[in-house]
Formats: sequence, structure tokens, C-alpha cells
Amino acid sequence: MKKYTIKRQAIEIDISSMSIDYASKLNPAQLSAVTFGKGASLIIAGAGSGKTRTLVYRVAYLVERGIPPTSILLLTFTRKAAQEMLKRAAALTSSRIDSQSGGVEGGTFHSFASRVLREFAQEIGFSPTFTILDRSDSEDVINLIRGRMGLNVRGRRFPKKKTISDIFSKSVSKSTLMSTIVETEFPHFSKEIEPLYELFSEYTQYKQKHMLMDYDDLLVYLVRLLKESEHVAAKLRSRYAYVLVDEYQDTNSLQADIVKNLVGDNGNVMVVGDDSQSIYSFRGADFRNIMDFPELFPQTKIIKLEENYRSTQSILGLANTIIDRARDKYTKVLYTKRKEGHTPALIPLPDESVQSVFVAQKILELREEGVALDDIAVLFRAGFHSFDLEVELKKRNIPYIKHGGFKFMETAHVKDIMAHLKIIVNPSDVVGLERMLLLVDGVGPAAARTIAEQVIVEGVTSKGLLNYTNDKRYGEGITKLAKAISTLENNQMSPADAVTLLTDYYTPLLKKKFDDYPKRLQDLEHLAIITGKYRDFDSFITDMALDPPTDSISDIQREDPDPERLILSTIHSAKGLEWHSVFVIWAAEGYFPTTYAAESVEDIEEELRLMYVAMTRAEENLFITYPVKIITHRGPAYGKASRFVQNIKEEILETWVVEEEWDL
Repeated sequence: MKKYTIKRQAIEIDISSMSIDYASKLNPAQLSAVTFGKGASLIIAGAGSGKTRTLVYRVAYLVERGIPPTSILLLTFTRKAAQEMLKRAAALTSSRIDSQSGGVEGGTFHSFASRVLREFAQEIGFSPTFTILDRSDSEDVINLIRGRMGLNVRGRRFPKKKTISDIFSKSVSKSTLMSTIVETEFPHFSKEIEPLYELFSEYTQYKQKHMLMDYDDLLVYLVRLLKESEHVAAKLRSRYAYVLVDEYQDTNSLQADIVKNLVGDNGNVMVVGDDSQSIYSFRGADFRNIMDFPELFPQTKIIKLEENYRSTQSILGLANTIIDRARDKYTKVLYTKRKEGHTPALIPLPDESVQSVFVAQKILELREEGVALDDIAVLFRAGFHSFDLEVELKKRNIPYIKHGGFKFMETAHVKDIMAHLKIIVNPSDVVGLERMLLLVDGVGPAAARTIAEQVIVEGVTSKGLLNYTNDKRYGEGITKLAKAISTLENNQMSPADAVTLLTDYYTPLLKKKFDDYPKRLQDLEHLAIITGKYRDFDSFITDMALDPPTDSISDIQREDPDPERLILSTIHSAKGLEWHSVFVIWAAEGYFPTTYAAESVEDIEEELRLMYVAMTRAEENLFITYPVKIITHRGPAYGKASRFVQNIKEEILETWVVEEEWDL
């Protein structure tokens, strides 16, 4: 067979003749990134420097140059980010270039992996209808196998399912030996390394048998596919002429491997990120990825975005001073054309109670000055750091919202409905089937496990369930379940109609199971609305597993007499956000950085970057506080300022002396 290659080139257009006036819309560094030619480029985007704007214009520029939108791949860390960027790029070019219209493909690494693996499933020994396990599902499977192996006996301190899941995930995502993870982070379980390896092997086989993949598997199998199936890799490289990656500093080793093998040695790849904002190592992110990118692609062009559009120069001056202390970094100096602004303040306070009083009083003063509550944020290293402050805020009737809590798709009632839908797509999904069976009166964990394994052998779920309808212990419940599943199997109904049918079946069970069932019914109505956007079960179930909605409808619709609410947030949750005024509380040694982090140079470096992220969230005002007297389980202790804010010139970080005045 003779091969013939068509060589395609982008249309060479003078930038001045393009429909978008790039030179007037972008600063020189942004323009250099947007108009970069072929090969590899690394865009070091400092905080508030217009990273998203640069990516949006890059997509528009490529399309204007004649690159087919379908040849462009944009990888981000949330689907929302990709959709927003493509929407803005489409508006610039007056065209539809989002993935839904067959244009630029955008999404997360995991969603991209899911699409590719379903397309080439047979190459890795899977069915295209494999089910994606969310975190809690993965933990349930691990717990099941843990029990089968007799590792849950009393008197033996074997890791619990969540810890085991964390060990497995960190080992996979960091491409690190499990024994190293255990010895480094869980040394008290060092004697259990051998059974952990056996458990991991059983877990892997179980998933393969039942056509299941967890989040890490999506990346693992995509890397394997790219490395071991040359024809697949060649097809994907031909499909995507330009690859763009957002937040590259947050990638793990598997994601870096995907980028390398997807692009190849001579491909066109642009990664955008900020080494100074690499703060997610606990999720598996590898700081070395962004530092070593030029070694991965030797001809890389590095472009630094240093002009900040968010903060005053006073805040940037402090941020530059802080990050300059980092051992390993891309040197950059943030600057702005905005006014100098108020000097950031370091405020030592007598104790935690006074810290809370100070923060609450200052927030009220800012409110009186015209700063909206929702434009003020209190940031902290750990969730418990805000507990005392929350009490003070309630005393003063200051409404607030704190990031965290159960997410919509993690609630039990939503997971119950989703289990019924998953079994329609993947009849081998024993995890979903067991969850369904546990809702039936009289069916306990052991019976659910036995029935599920035997039903799966039948191949048709409803048929297998019918074998148990005459059992007096749970026959009526099994009959109702079989009828509901049979209706779903035999009717070509939409996902929305399926959720409505299942809600009718599930409502009596919901009322028995939960005292607050009216609120949970609202959630299921919300789920039906979400499913209305989908035509098929596969895409709906995949999206819900990889990029689920976060808020319960009862939270969204909660009546609030004051629509303005102060923001309380961990710094990790605040990344990418900005507020007029920011308080960073508990900036004390042992708390920020944590005592645990002090044991490792790498951990201290990440804590330093975390402080940098906190500071660069502020636009106008930045207040850094810490208590001098700290009550610990060992008794009173005296705190000192975090090492990150010590020995800084007064003109960069001024110290306040707070006095208490009692109005008796």
C-alpha cells in the first residue's frame, strides 16, 4: 500500500490586516504569546496578568490564521473554564468555535481522556460503555475488596478505605512507588505495605472485570494508549495540530506525560501557568512539570506576563518580596499601571478572640466605606482557623458563606438515582447495582453483594432481578426495582424522562430514608432539569462523574434577607478569585506554614507559594493577622509571625499596634 502525505500550512496573514486589532487589545508580552508561531512555548503568567485573556486571543488568532477549529485542543482544569474561553474566542471572531458545534475541542484532561478511551476502548481491553467511578464509589469498591481479603478484622489497625484510596491515588498520579508514599506520609502503616500491594492488584482486576475506571485510570490508560499504540498516537497528533494547556503548574506526572506523547517531539504546544501558584501537591500536582518543561521540549520559547491588572503596586511590592524568597522559580517582577494604594498591614493581636473582633470590626468599617460584603474575603490555611471568627460574625449579624461541604453529586439521594442510570449504560457496574439493592427492604450488604454478582452473570439486569421476586424476604421490593429497570431498558427514553421515572419509584424509599426528604426531592427535580440538556445517557453520566454541579438546589434557593455575604475560604479554594479587600488570618509559625510542612524543604516552598497566592487575591486592601497568645492542647503558647512575613521593610509591610478601648 502506497502512502501519500498532504502537507497543510496555516494561512500567512499580516497581523495588521486581521479583523481583530491584536496590538491594541494586548500588551507586548501578551501579544508575543498570542502570535507565537510553531513549536513549544511556555507562558509564565504572573497573578492577575491576563492569562485567560491571552489564551482566548490565542485561540482567536489561530482561527483567523486559517487553522481549522477542529485541529485545536484546549485542555483546562474545569469544563467551565474551557467553555468560557471558547465562548469569548467565538465572540471575538464572530464564529462558533466551541466543541458543541464541531469546533475547538475544549475540556479537562479527564474528560478528554474519557472521550479518547471510549473511541479506542478495544485497544485497552475495555468496552466503550465503561463506568467512571467517583471518589466515594472507588472507596466503596476498595472497602468491599478489603473485607473479602479479611483485612477489616478487629484488633488489626489496617488503613480505612479513604486512606487506602489516597495512597493508591497518590502513587498513581505521582508515578511513585506505593511503598514510598506509605513510608513518607503514612509511616504508621509501614508494616502493611505488602497487603496494600495485594489489595491494589485485586482492586485493578475488579475494575477490569466489571468495566470500571476511577479518575486516575482515565489518565493511566490514556498514557498507555499513547505510548503503546503508535497508530492511535499518530491519529491523535494528526487530529490536533495545536494543543493549548491552562494552569500547567497544576498538572501531575501523568498529565505531563499525556501532553508530551500527544504532541510528540515536533508538535505545536503552548502551556500557560505560574510556578509561583503551584499549591496542589496534595492532589498529586508536580511543581517540577512547569520547571522542567523546557527540558521536555528543548526549543521552548519562554514568555513572561508580568503586568498585573488586579492589585495596587503596594500589594504587588509585598508579593514580589515574598516570592523572591523561593528557592526554585522563574524570576519575574509583577508591576501595574494602577495607583500605589494602601500599604499592606501585619497585625499581631493578643489572642484568637481579639483577632476575630478586629476582623469583624474592620469588615464593618469597610462596609460603611462602601465596600460590599461579597467583595471582602477572609482567607486561611485550614478550615478550622475560621471557627472562632464565625462565632463573632454571628454575634454581629454579619452574613457569610464558607466554601466547602458536601457537593451536589456527593449527596446520598443523588448518588442513589445515578446508580440506577449507570446500570443501564454498563450492566457490569456491580457498584451501582449493590447500591440499588441496598435500598430494598430486607437486603443487607451480604445479600446485596451475592445478588449483584449473580444478576450480572445474566447480562440483563431486570431479567436477573426477576429471579429473586419470589423470595419472601425482599420479593416485593425486588419486583418494583426490576419493573423500573425493565422500563428503562426497553424504552428509548431521554435522560430527563429516566430521572423522572426513577424519582417516582424512589420517592417512597426517600421518605423512609431521610427526614428532610422535601429538600432532597427538590435536588432530584434539579437533577431532571440538568439532564434536559443531554440526549444520551453516556454523555450525561460521564459529565456528572468528571465535572459535576456543586450546589444543592436547597442551598441555591435558600432565602437570605441580605444578598451580600462575606466570603470565608481556604486559600486553596480561593485560587483564581479576587476581592477588593482581603484578610489573611492565622499567619503564625506552626499554623502557616504548618508544623508538618517545616519537616520538608519542598513543603515549605509550597507553603510560601500559598502565601503568595493569598496576597495576590487582594485588589486594594490586604490585612495579615495572627494571635500572639495561642491556646493549644498542651496549654497556652506564644505565637510569632509566619516566617514568610518576618523581616520585611516597614514601607512594604507596615506593622499595626492594636489597642482595645472598652465603652462601659
